[in-house]
Formats: sequence, C-alpha cells, structure tokens
Amino acid sequence: MKAIGYKQAGALDRTEALVDIEVEKPTPTGHDILVKVSAISVNPVDYKIRKNVSAAEGDWKVLGWDAVGTVEAVGDKASAFKVGDQVFYAGSLIRQGANSEYHLVDERIVGTKPKSISDTEAAALPLTAITAWEMMFDRLNIRKSVPGAANAILIIGGAGGVGSIAIQLARALTDVTVIATASRPETQAWVKELGAHHVVDHTKPLAKQIEALGIGAPAFVFSTNETHTQIAEIIELIAPQGRFGLIDDPAALDVVGFKRKSVSIHWELMFTRSIYGTADIDEQGKLLNEVAALIDSGKIKTTVTEVIRPINAENLRKAHATLESGKAKGKIVLEGF
Repeated sequence: MKAIGYKQAGALDRTEALVDIEVEKPTPTGHDILVKVSAISVNPVDYKIRKNVSAAEGDWKVLGWDAVGTVEAVGDKASAFKVGDQVFYAGSLIRQGANSEYHLVDERIVGTKPKSISDTEAAALPLTAITAWEMMFDRLNIRKSVPGAANAILIIGGAGGVGSIAIQLARALTDVTVIATASRPETQAWVKELGAHHVVDHTKPLAKQIEALGIGAPAFVFSTNETHTQIAEIIELIAPQGRFGLIDDPAALDVVGFKRKSVSIHWELMFTRSIYGTADIDEQGKLLNEVAALIDSGKIKTTVTEVIRPINAENLRKAHATLESGKAKGKIVLEGF
C-alpha cells in the first residue's frame, strides 16, 4: 500500500525528509480496526516528531495523527464498528501514523464521523478537539468557577488548530467568557468568527490588555504555544486560585510566580490515554462522538482552512512547511491517495 515516511529525523529541506513509499497492508487483531484512509490533517506534532525521532532500524517512520476513513476490517475483540462504517480519530503517538492508504487504530479511541460534513472537514477535528476538550473539561475544569475570579478563559494562540476548536467548545458547552489572542487582522477576524468575546494581541503585553477589558482577572488560561515567552504575563493576569494549562514544550519554564496566587498548573497531551492504555481509554471515542453530535447539530464547525490533493510526499512537505512557519490559521487537510 502507499504511504509517506522517512528514515532519519531532521530538517524539512532534505530530499529524504518525507518520501513516497510502499509498505505492507496491515491486518487488525484485538481491539484494532483497519481503516481505509480518505483524508488526513497535519498538526505541529507531525513536524516535531519528523525533526527529532528517527525510524526504527530497517523500518520507515510514518507520521499522521488525524484521519478520516472507512472501516475495512476489524480485530477479534473489536465490537464498536463494522465494515463500511465511516470513522474519524487521532490515533496513538507510539504507533505508525495515518499517512498511509490503510491504517490500524484501537477502536476505543475512534469516533463515528459526523454525518453532515465532508471527509476533509472531519479530518481537521480529532486531535485538536480531543486536546481542547481534555484540557478545558478534564484538566482546567472550566465548568467549575473560581471564587472571586472572572468566569473567563484566555486562550493564547486562538487562531491555531487547537485554539480554533477550543473557542467553539467553550462557547457551545459553557457560559464562560472567551478571550482569544491573535496578532494579524486575518487571524483576529477568524477568532471573532469562531465566537471569541474579546480578542487581544499576543505580540503586546497581555496583562494590560486583559485589565483594559474591565471584566476582572480570568479564572482560566490555556496556552497553546510560545508559553515561555508569555509566562510572566500569565502570572500577572490570572486570578488568585486560578487554573493554568499548556500544551507546548518549553525547554524551561519558571512557574514559581504562580505559588503566591496558588494557581494550579496542568499539562495536556491527548496521547496519554493511548500511550499508557489507561483504564478510561474509551473516553476518547465517547468524546469524539460528542464532538460529532455538536457538528451535526450546527453548534460548532470544522476548522479546516486549506485542502491539498492528493496525499503524497510533495504535498505533505508543503503542509509541514506552512505549520513550521508559525503562520497557519485553522487546519490543513490532505485528501485522497
């Protein structure tokens, strides 16, 4: 079957960074299902892995942790889906990714694809929706207010893939005031369109901008990128006893300033459940089904902003380059082998 992979980790400007390959079609066992992939989306985790993690000796490394497709076969312990079902999911970081014609995935982290949208629109959703959902509802618990704080969440990097869906989920499922950061006119317009109540510029001091809104110190801060450059501002602007969450990977982060305010700190990696096979691994499948219901009821929408056809190494390199530039808005999706 066709796939896109690489052998050695490194920069994108190498001819061998991502190449078209042929690999053996896998067979599902246990809880796995085999999915015929129709569309994939690209996330920062893809280029981070490509730059830092080489393939096992004698093997290819295949990336891709967002996929939509049709169930082709099921393992002996799989019971949630049948052949012909349309599904969407983000997969597992410790397994081969979905940049391939066929892909194995544990059915417990898979959802039924939303019926009202296309495959390309659905492919933009799983990884970012799971990340945003788990951060806001499992980690930060934004449905539980902080005494004396503004019932508000500041989402840093609001126009990115995670920020774009986090804004919508917060608006659809809570009464929390949403403040999003964006620095360019087009990204500021984008986050407003998605439902942000207020927009501030992350290239300027955040604390003063939040104070100027006149709503008080926000109870929650969700940082999606460049956390190390914003940490002092976050410490200043967040409410006492607030909750702070991040998803990026700063080499160092001085969080001592949070102690005076008794701020809790939460990290989110949506792959934790699948990496460790946690007792609640099936929560991700349930979560995706709830996201699908929100899509089909018109309460949230896809965050895809660019579709590239077909799925091949050349087009995947283009998508990686856009993400690495830091100027992506919403999600980039590739469709069709």
